[in-house]
Amino acid sequence: MKSLNTFVLISLCLLTISSVLADLRTFSIDYKNNCFRKNGKPFQYISGSIHYSRIPRDYWQDRLLKMYMTGLNAVQVYVPWNFHETVQGVYNFAGDRDLEYFLNLANQTGLLVILRPGPYICAEWEMGGLPAWLLQKPNIILRSADTEYLQAASDWLAVLLAKMRPWLYQNGGNIISVQVENEYGSYFACDYNYMRHLHTLFRLFLGEDVILFTTDGNTDKEMSCGTLEGLYATIDFGTDTNITTAFIRQRRFEPKGPLVNSEFYTGWLDHWGDKHASVDTNKVSKMLGEMLSMGASVNMYMFEGGTNFGYWNGADHDTRFRSVVTSYDYNAPLTEAGDPTDKLLAIRDVIKNFRDIPVGPIPPATPKLAYGFVTLHKVGNISSLLDTLSPQGPVRSQYPLTFEEIKQYYGFLLYRTTLPRNVPEPTPLISPLNGIHDRAYVSVNGVYQGLMERDTGLVMNVTGRQGDQLDILVENMGRVNFGSYINDNKGLLGNLILGNDVLADWSVYPLDIDSAVANGWLQSAHSGLLTEAGDGPIIYSGTLKPTGLAWDTFVKLNGWTKGQVWVNGFNLGRYWPQRGPQQTLYVPGPFLSATQPNNITVLELERAPPHCRILFMDRPQLDNTGHKT
Repeated sequence: MKSLNTFVLISLCLLTISSVLADLRTFSIDYKNNCFRKNGKPFQYISGSIHYSRIPRDYWQDRLLKMYMTGLNAVQVYVPWNFHETVQGVYNFAGDRDLEYFLNLANQTGLLVILRPGPYICAEWEMGGLPAWLLQKPNIILRSADTEYLQAASDWLAVLLAKMRPWLYQNGGNIISVQVENEYGSYFACDYNYMRHLHTLFRLFLGEDVILFTTDGNTDKEMSCGTLEGLYATIDFGTDTNITTAFIRQRRFEPKGPLVNSEFYTGWLDHWGDKHASVDTNKVSKMLGEMLSMGASVNMYMFEGGTNFGYWNGADHDTRFRSVVTSYDYNAPLTEAGDPTDKLLAIRDVIKNFRDIPVGPIPPATPKLAYGFVTLHKVGNISSLLDTLSPQGPVRSQYPLTFEEIKQYYGFLLYRTTLPRNVPEPTPLISPLNGIHDRAYVSVNGVYQGLMERDTGLVMNVTGRQGDQLDILVENMGRVNFGSYINDNKGLLGNLILGNDVLADWSVYPLDIDSAVANGWLQSAHSGLLTEAGDGPIIYSGTLKPTGLAWDTFVKLNGWTKGQVWVNGFNLGRYWPQRGPQQTLYVPGPFLSATQPNNITVLELERAPPHCRILFMDRPQLDNTGHKT
């Protein structure tokens, strides 16, 4: 009897141990067999990039489900620092910024997460995700061991990584790996002390078990400066690259472990003035299949791009400043509006050959509606609305101040002074040091004179009398997000010269247009009778009548020049159809009311068409050839 009891006790202990072992969750690198291991078994991830900051919260679940039903087993997610800490020391993780809610949705859907918390992310996002308030320190060296930068980044990561630790796979969550920095090898600093500090910080907050990795471009220089011992080195490349050559390069820096393409480009971004980018579906699907057949883990960048709502678009600066368009459609497998494409179906057909995919159809496109035309009415020009748009009044300064010095980081500033003398003949107004960041709209006594533009339009002619009011509205078109020019201050960065006179004694008005729109102050400011168009920066408003439906739509501003659009107080982003390629702005259905009038506000910066109408369509137009995409 005693031996029987002992046998039962031993059996119960063994069952308990087996149960505990079964519950152990591990995700690791097997350097001997060159693979990942999930719970001890070989694992290959097939992932897609999705940016929660570019998609309305109401649509997160829809997009994640479509990715899961395509056959993905993971998603890759950037965390934009400036999206969560727009004001230093004030952290926002609510609403559309609720990262943990997004992670939970992914987890419920059955998707693992590859987290990319930066602190720099690139992503064609404003300043690469770095908050603009860092630039209040004029000599700061971003993405380096600079003391002031390192302190700010460490403070942010202490908040973010503490939130992320419970979401690590081994802690019961779905985060399988975490990237340290982002494509650091493409940055001039090449500061290993900075990378070592981040490595230490990530380990401190996330523990020793999580996989930490780096991602860099397909060159020796980028891999040399971007990699660090203790961080698993991965590579990124697109369809124009030889797969074998790229993975041989990864092997030189990471001799053992899984092959990983962390950014396999399914499409590409657009700048204003570009032709709309596209990448051939057959090339994407063929190359994906080749990489997967090699056993490589692959993340497709992007799987859905989404939208640069508001002022969140980034910019590039190679030979000149080039701002990224509002749509981040990216020619990705899911469109900007989350609709499945032929590219998605081709990718799904490839994935079927490598893993079992969920049974059932991919959820359909969200319904779209052509609401038709809306006629807008003139509210007033910017100069006449300063009491509403800048209730705190101006900051006075002998010489111009930047956005960062005013502590208004996005949108618009109005600079006001007077003409120092009579200028009866056209006289050049000059920014001698290329100090227009990024576009300046010039008026004298409320009459629009023309514009100046960074890199390309630094001189224009002005006439007037001594004492006339000179107003210069300066637009921040998005800070540089890649390369050596990310210290991208905005506003008037130096003196303006009129003829031989240096202009001085400025009043600088921070414009909070977004709050004025959201509070309805501009809707109530007009009588509804003035439909005439005008030149220069003017605000227009109107109403889209309720239809009983709140479906996705796309607004086209045919004949309008350049500006910004708000729907029910939500900033849709920039339009610029004359420069293109983008011709429509995406309006997600959740931004609309099915039962109440929908308030439409437009800030036109140059010239509105005589008809003052805008058109709500049921499809996008992302190029300026007339082709609907």
